[in-house]
Amino acid sequence: FASSEGLIVIGATNFPEILDKALLRPGRFDRQIEVPNPDVKGREDILKLHTAKMQLSPDAHLDILARGTPGLSGAELASLVNKAACKAAKDDKSHVTMTDLEYAKDLILMGAERSAAHITEDNRRVTAFHEGGHALIACVTEGALPVHKATIVPRGGALGMVMQLPEADMTSWSRRQMIAEMDVCMGGRAAEELVFGELNITSGASSDLERATQIARSMVEKYGMSSKIGLVTHNSGVDRRGSEKSQISEETRCLIDAEVRRFTEDSYQRALTTLKKHRATLNALAAALIDHETLTGQQVRDIVRESQASRTGVSSWLRRLVSGSGEGAEGRQR
Repeated sequence: FASSEGLIVIGATNFPEILDKALLRPGRFDRQIEVPNPDVKGREDILKLHTAKMQLSPDAHLDILARGTPGLSGAELASLVNKAACKAAKDDKSHVTMTDLEYAKDLILMGAERSAAHITEDNRRVTAFHEGGHALIACVTEGALPVHKATIVPRGGALGMVMQLPEADMTSWSRRQMIAEMDVCMGGRAAEELVFGELNITSGASSDLERATQIARSMVEKYGMSSKIGLVTHNSGVDRRGSEKSQISEETRCLIDAEVRRFTEDSYQRALTTLKKHRATLNALAAALIDHETLTGQQVRDIVRESQASRTGVSSWLRRLVSGSGEGAEGRQR
């Protein structure tokens, strides 16, 4: 082709690191443009676009929904709007309400409820304390993300879940935030050991341990946050082609593994100590989850605040639940 024809060839990939170098030479695909997920303003604009031909009720505030969906892509936001419309149609509504949009958001973020699943009372109690442990650590640990919702209703492959959402878009994580995230992950297993004993801990913490280990390994290998490893980067493991990313000596590899184990064990001990200190609050959260199955983030924070302010450690919110006068709650994985 002649240079005057202005021909531009555009390609797209999610894995630029595996492209052949020959493709990236000058004159070929020599310019890369990153397309990140939209920020809060972009999410609001996308929601407005997909709801333009939809009948929204006055209580449907897209700006609030945009703030509560950090990290979602444009396709996921389009799916959210579609699911909300389906929910409104199923309920025979003439308008899509904020409740429908929140339902769709939870469906995407937390997965579908398995309402037909049969869970024994013993398992419900274990799950309630497990999720209560996550929620409590998230509420009292500095740097932890705010709790959005806690539930013991099975969703996807999980028996329960505590969903956390940042108050604003996050572009980076501090060391404090990473440590807090590990502590929240460890809160479920720590609660099981504290309440039911070491011999009665369950397999429900597998995803929590995986997440905590991932954070700890990133801190040690990528971010230079281990004093013993130092300000260096070690990309251990294999890449997408199956070959090793870098050559690390056996001595260094053992030191990295020891540091990762130290980080996770320290996190577990902090979580266990915190739960012991706030045992009455943990009991209150578990009781509320057993009674109502799902709690909003604000309800979780109210229980924690009132329980800590009460001398007996039993919140007025919990007393209302026990007496039967409390209002129903609207509908970390275990």
